[in-house]
Amino acid sequence: MPFRLSTACFAGALLFAGSACALPKPQPAPPTPEQWRTMQMHASDKAERIMRRADQHKSLLPRYETMLAGMIQGDPNPAFPVIFGQYLSWYQTYIGDYPNAAASFSVQETLLPGDRPSPLAAAWQARPAIEAVSRLARDRQAVFFNEAHHLPLTRTLTTELLARLRAEGFDTFAAETLYADDDQLAARGYPVADSGFYTNEPLCAEMVRTALSLGYRVVAYESRDGGGGDARERTQASNLYERVFKQHPKARLVVDAGYAHIQETGEYLGGSSMAEHFHALSGIDPLTVEQTMLIPHPVAAHDHPYYTAVVEHLKPTQPLVFVDGDDKPWALREGYDVSVLFPPETLRRGRPTWLGLDGLRQAYPVSGDDDCAKQYPCLIEARYAAEGDDAIPADRLVLDPLPPHVHPDNARRPSGGLSVSELYLRPGKYRLLATDAQGRVLGRRAISVGGP
Repeated sequence: MPFRLSTACFAGALLFAGSACALPKPQPAPPTPEQWRTMQMHASDKAERIMRRADQHKSLLPRYETMLAGMIQGDPNPAFPVIFGQYLSWYQTYIGDYPNAAASFSVQETLLPGDRPSPLAAAWQARPAIEAVSRLARDRQAVFFNEAHHLPLTRTLTTELLARLRAEGFDTFAAETLYADDDQLAARGYPVADSGFYTNEPLCAEMVRTALSLGYRVVAYESRDGGGGDARERTQASNLYERVFKQHPKARLVVDAGYAHIQETGEYLGGSSMAEHFHALSGIDPLTVEQTMLIPHPVAAHDHPYYTAVVEHLKPTQPLVFVDGDDKPWALREGYDVSVLFPPETLRRGRPTWLGLDGLRQAYPVSGDDDCAKQYPCLIEARYAAEGDDAIPADRLVLDPLPPHVHPDNARRPSGGLSVSELYLRPGKYRLLATDAQGRVLGRRAISVGGP
């Protein structure tokens, strides 16, 4: 299960409804920090209750619909949409609805006093991240990548880099989301529902599956004692050290973690980050790759000002990093070795094209008329032919076109409300399964995805 959000994360994110009256209504006084923390705790408790209710369903689609209903029903507590939006976004990623997941939880990136000067303001050179990061990692024993859990875009580069890093000698992969009690993961070769929390999202599962297929030792390092703050960070670092370097002192480690768990300096959640504790325990200085700040947001005003300027100037089509003439990397903030800038998102048939993993996966068309027998909403999943029915699919999506009487602006539908869309799959053989909101099978077929 995920850990409760820090009450300090959204202290300034107050939501107030505007007024269309000629004479403005008196606005209530903003809550004090203590009142806001109390509102957040109430919102978090309600979000946990809704999520537990959703997870009582055996099938994914009714779980998602329970979460969506929780948001639609709303709550007068202004902290609720802020807190619950993140919870809903996780389930939207599980069903492959990435644009709406990003919209449900969009946090504005602002220019902070400690931000370094823009890479456009000096002699920094833009380089493809997949090449530059693998080169920067060449002489390191550990590489730490971070991700935004509700934005699987921030998992794409890590997944693509696993093969290059394996060729450089990296042999161990650790993911924050994995549960240590899935002791059959390596033998099975793919994640299942009980392998982790975020691994229920297909691209996260593909990241773990890719590591396994490349011969990495795959390690779980999350703290399972239910604690948070510095205690959790310390336990994560200890787990990494004990489970990797105590047994294999010369191991070379790739880590996937959330947000600022990988920052190397500065206070974090009242103490030190996992990366800081890890460095102190092991003496290993990891290459820290920040991927959550220079990203496209559904609302352009939420983009970091540097992001807007770089995109306008360079018009990137792939993830970029910046280096100087001596190959020294640029990072937006202290505590990280290098920052990754992701290009603007392109949608095709309601889905982001970054799902193609820079050509590793191909678009495969599916149709509600053919695969779902015109019954909606319909969940379509593609599992590798060699994997069991318990496998997290290689990709999945929901088709749920708008009824004729509903205006498109009045509802957000998965896959853009279309009755046709595309799965993104590596070349190979798959089993395609379509089910309805009650988990009943609407259609199944075997498919083959061609090579390049």
